[in-house]
Order: sequence, then C-alpha cells, then structure tokens
Amino acid sequence: MILASCSRITHEFADGASRIVALDDVSLVVRPAELLLVVGPSGSGKSTLLAVLAGLLEPTRGEASLCGRSLTSLDAEGRARARRDHLGFVFQSFHLFSALSARGNVECVLEMKGASRRDQVALAEQALRRVGLGARMDHRPAQLSGGERQRVALARALAADPGIIVGDEPTSALDGKSARLVFDVLLGFVDGGRSVVLATHDPRLHALATRIVTLEDGRVVDDRTTR
Repeated sequence: MILASCSRITHEFADGASRIVALDDVSLVVRPAELLLVVGPSGSGKSTLLAVLAGLLEPTRGEASLCGRSLTSLDAEGRARARRDHLGFVFQSFHLFSALSARGNVECVLEMKGASRRDQVALAEQALRRVGLGARMDHRPAQLSGGERQRVALARALAADPGIIVGDEPTSALDGKSARLVFDVLLGFVDGGRSVVLATHDPRLHALATRIVTLEDGRVVDDRTTR
C-alpha cells in the first residue's frame, strides 16, 4: 500500500525575470510504518517537496497522490478534502489561531472533519495530553513558548488520526525533555502502521528514522533505509 507519492515532480517559480527550479524530476513513495526524514541544506527543496506531497502546492510537472487519490488531477478544494481525510500537517511557523486556546486550535480541525462537539472536546484533550500539554489546554498561543506552540500544532495533526503526518521542522524548537516526548508520540504513530514524513535539520531524529532521503539542488541524491 502507498500512502503518498510523487512521480517525476518538477516545481519552478519566478524570481523576477528568472525561473528558479525548486524541485527537479523528483520521485518518492511513502509506505505504511515509515518515519521518513527529508534532509539536505537550506534551499535544497525540502519544504517544497512536503508541500507537493500534502497537496498544498501544485507542481509545474509530474504527478502526486495521497492515499490512492491523484492530487494533481484535483482542484484546490479537492486537494483540501484529501488532506482533511488522510493527512495531518505540522507547519514550521505553527499556523495557530491567536484568538483560540490550545484546545480550540485542535478542536477546529475536528470540527472540519464533522466530529460531534463531544468528540471534538474529548479528542482534542487526548491529543494535547499526548504531547504533554494537559495543563496548558486553556492557554492561547501568545501565552505559550515556541516549543509549546509547536506541540499544539503536532496535537492538531494527530487528533484526527490521519494515515500520514507531514511536518516541516516540527522538532526544531523543542528542548530535550519535550523532544523525547514528541519522539515517543511519533514512534507510536509509526508503530500503528501509519507514517511520518519530516523535513528536518534536527540530528536527534536520525537514530529514530526508518528511512532518510537527501535532497541537493532540488534533486534526490540519496534514499536509504536505516532499519
């Protein structure tokens, strides 16, 4: 079974009069029970690749799919539905609603999936406890540290129990204790047969990964299974 894939993806964008190639003929398959790291220097295309896999970005050329659904054949609304049904995304900049509490930020995703009000509350609280924020549920983002906001974003991705989590530097702001807690949560997610794909510079993750894909200048230069 393939959870996500891209086939011969190229993505270009304009920079003034020039065209920048962010991804150059990249192919990747994500299968169940993988903790897959996408690594490489800044500007190598890591974030762009994750955005294509999640249907947040339409490639210039090539095909992308999510849980058997072609993303490149869908319009923006269709891609949003595919993400809602199958994927949790953890943004590097968190993308939390400043007017909502930590609980409210998680509940809003569950509401979009059609969960009952009772389930929204229960699942949001469960997800926040999993990431060690049981005592901070009623705090708004401005009252939380960067690491705590990062964990709220992870709880939001976990709460709807997706098949795959995609994260852009989701552990970079975490101290040692918080990082170990989050690592355990991610490993438990993978042990359940689902997968995690992370763009990262965090060397602590390398010992946990099942697979590491290296990008340079928008191309895959190494794809190796680690365990």
